Amino acid sequence: MIRSKSYPWIITGLLAGVAMLNYIDRQMISTMRPAMQVDIGELTLAANFGRLMAVFLWVYGSISAFSGVIADRINRKWLIVASLFIWSTLTLCNAFATSFDQLYMLRALMGFSEALYFPAALSLIADYHDHRTRSRAVGIHATGIYLGQVFGGFGSTISKAYSWQHTFLLFGIIGMAYALLLIFFVHEKEREKTETSFELGTHLKSLFTSLPFWIILLYFTIPSLPGWAIKNWAPTLIANSLHLDMAVAGPLTTISISLSSFFGVLIGGSLADKWYQSNPRGRIYTSAIGLALTIPSLILLGFGTGFLSIISAAVFFGLGFGMFDTNNMPILCQFVDKNQRATGYGFLNMGGIFAGAIITDFLGKSTDAGHLGRDLAYLSIVVLLIITVQLSFLRPKKITT
Repeated sequence: MIRSKSYPWIITGLLAGVAMLNYIDRQMISTMRPAMQVDIGELTLAANFGRLMAVFLWVYGSISAFSGVIADRINRKWLIVASLFIWSTLTLCNAFATSFDQLYMLRALMGFSEALYFPAALSLIADYHDHRTRSRAVGIHATGIYLGQVFGGFGSTISKAYSWQHTFLLFGIIGMAYALLLIFFVHEKEREKTETSFELGTHLKSLFTSLPFWIILLYFTIPSLPGWAIKNWAPTLIANSLHLDMAVAGPLTTISISLSSFFGVLIGGSLADKWYQSNPRGRIYTSAIGLALTIPSLILLGFGTGFLSIISAAVFFGLGFGMFDTNNMPILCQFVDKNQRATGYGFLNMGGIFAGAIITDFLGKSTDAGHLGRDLAYLSIVVLLIITVQLSFLRPKKITT
């Protein structure tokens, strides 16, 4: 099967399923807070809920850099399988939590296990696809992320029909079973030989002495502020702005944002691949166009009051962020060596996740103070600044494979 011309797309589809489970397991808790706080009283405070979401991100970000280095050195198949199986087991364990401290510890451990996945998966996909299909492949993988956000948004609906414990139990079992399936169908891609004596300092030096890498790192990190703000706090914002029950606001928010992101990654991937064949900045321009769409969206989400304006803003945010998201790894591939792709993306992931942890914690306090919409709208300013930096400094001269 690995020799089949269609296998690069098969493995892309299989890993899209893993990405979907990754985001279901991490995101569904954001819409199940009302159900969970009945049993775990500390969750009634938004600041405590922000702490719970943030600890995942702090641990996830801390491990991401190391997971990238690991993925560049060992068999990525087994790293992917182990990561999925462990975080699914932890998801299942959430069903038996009876205190805030137990949830806090499980979220921290989940951050550790989930951090091992994305650098390994995206570098494997990048190795199976060349410059003609790389953005589309990453985009298809990203559709799993957004479908995961959609299904994760129904966590509140499932928990209302059954219980939040049964919701964690169900998705934990599904993930564990899928991990066993991957053992038979995911295969490592043979990589170029590297030096037999691996030196971490040498491995990292070429990344950290490269100005384009620092620009890409900054360009990935800054948009993660509104990206994670939307993922973790948009259901609360829309529930408050439109006076909706969370069981309605959760699915409505994730469907409008995540489904539009689903189409955004497909549109952005196809456009970038075509544009790149004639212009080495094609992926960079496509990404910038997408990110620019999020600027008016953030303003409308923050200050809008009508149903149409808020939902339209959510749709355009998702569309634009998807176009941005699908091109990050392909842009990185233009500037780093093949054997450093996972390492490079690991540091990108670390920066993005740390930004997410900061903004998640900050917006928890902002929500308690009644300023969630205003502070979300202000993030449009930093997005505009980073687009300007990216277009000014990222200037690849040739098309690379």
